[in-house]
Amino acid sequence: MGGPGDPPEGTPEGAPAGGEDEYRSVVFDESFVRAARLQEFSAQERMADHAPAVRRRPALKRGLSRQALILVLLIAIAFGTAIYMGVRHPYQTPTAQPPEPLRMTVIPLAPQTAVPGSTSADELYAHSPAAQFPIGAEGITLPASRRTAHFSDSQVVTALTTAKDYLVESSLDPDVLTGGTTRPVRILLDPQQLDQFDQSFDRPTADGRHAPTGWLVRFDASRAQLADSRIRVQGSLQAAEFDSNTLEVIADHTFVYALKPTGSDAKAQVSLFTVRRELHFRFDRDDLRMHQAELLVSYVQAGPLTCSDDSVGRLRPLLAGQTAKAGGPAGTDPYATGSATALCGSLASSAQPKL
Repeated sequence: MGGPGDPPEGTPEGAPAGGEDEYRSVVFDESFVRAARLQEFSAQERMADHAPAVRRRPALKRGLSRQALILVLLIAIAFGTAIYMGVRHPYQTPTAQPPEPLRMTVIPLAPQTAVPGSTSADELYAHSPAAQFPIGAEGITLPASRRTAHFSDSQVVTALTTAKDYLVESSLDPDVLTGGTTRPVRILLDPQQLDQFDQSFDRPTADGRHAPTGWLVRFDASRAQLADSRIRVQGSLQAAEFDSNTLEVIADHTFVYALKPTGSDAKAQVSLFTVRRELHFRFDRDDLRMHQAELLVSYVQAGPLTCSDDSVGRLRPLLAGQTAKAGGPAGTDPYATGSATALCGSLASSAQPKL
């Protein structure tokens, strides 16, 4: 009978024998396998006697790890630095200040004699100081632009171009001149000035703030119409830096219009009407980006007019052969607040055509 490790039927032939055989413990013949007793553990036995197949994870430690604390600290420092730089950054764009209301002065110029007239507008121009004036927008020339300490060349050009566009729309557009529309002028203004602009046309007042003729040139269409669309213009534009965030443009131009009575035929007498406009514009960086302007000062001299006529809402020109009515401008009440002093001037004879 074999030992505990021997096969039941003895050592097979040809197999190595002896306890020194290194393969004795792992080599089994067929009879050994058949005689082996098989036993299958139940699920309960496997759970009780054997280690679980899945290793349990250790419980999480409460609180933040050192790496998480460092990360939170770095984020807090970066956020605080960003806020500090945003508040203290020397090159940040300051909050735009609301524009000042437009201050306007309209001075009628009364002729000393009868207004000269002719059937030819060209003849009148040729014998007037406007003989060499360019026609239309060509008379509003842009000066050589140079960058300033805080504005580039392109920004200066934008300011000058916007000022020119305003002059063209407010002084040369036939629909604006006859009172047909105001929109071409309105869209060029800073939005914060639109309330003052609209109030000027809804409720015109001689208070130095709400006169339509301070914003644009507008004739009384029931009295006069253009006899020649080739309006003569001459003047200058100057740009300068008002402060580190604002450009200022000063426009000083003389416009000369050929007029005749409304509804008259081609043979009607034509006369010249002159308007001198000095406008002060300001542009912040938002205005430059939006192609808009802040109009701060409007100083207007216009004639021939009668001083006693109201020139706040519309200009009522004296036409060929007419003379100024007697009397000065409307009286000024020093006790009335919010009103402007009524002004009137005399139109020099040298400003009239010499026929």
